[in-house]
Parts: sequence; structure tokens; C-alpha cells
Amino acid sequence: MPQPLRTPAEIGALIRDRRKARGLLQADLAARLGVSRLWVGEIERGKPGANLGLVLRALDMLGVRLVPQDAPAANPAADDLDAIIANASQR
Repeated sequence: MPQPLRTPAEIGALIRDRRKARGLLQADLAARLGVSRLWVGEIERGKPGANLGLVLRALDMLGVRLVPQDAPAANPAADDLDAIIANASQR
């Protein structure tokens, strides 16, 4: 069973691990997100208070899908997270 993410540091570690698994440098991910390499480094170190929309875009870009704990097993995408991410990225 997947480990729940509870802190900014855990989310940052996940982003770092996924980025490295895809062979991306911080600068590569930053360019794809339209942010600075510094921003990616801060997120990976667990900086609290980051723009949630950008964090969601980074997770989406790295293939991380957020699933509510109470989502039925037959339909793990009970919430339309793509729509949530798209809406957050427009702000």
C-alpha cells in the first residue's frame, strides 16, 4: 500500500525521486514547469508555503497521481484531479 504524504519534506522527496528516476536535472524540470531551478530545489528540500498549483503541476508532470484514501478500489480517480490541476495551473 502506498505511503501517505504528510509533510512538505515528504512531497519534496517524492518530487526529487521521481525527477531523478526520469533522468531530469532540476533545471530540466524547472524549464518544463516555467519556474526557476531555485524553486525546484526549494520544493525538493520541503520548503513550506509553496504555490500549491505549481506543486500539483510538478507532481502531474512526474506521473504522480493523487488518490483520496476513501476512493473505491474500482474507481481510484473518484475526484477529477486532472481538472483540479488544470484549474490550479490557470491561476
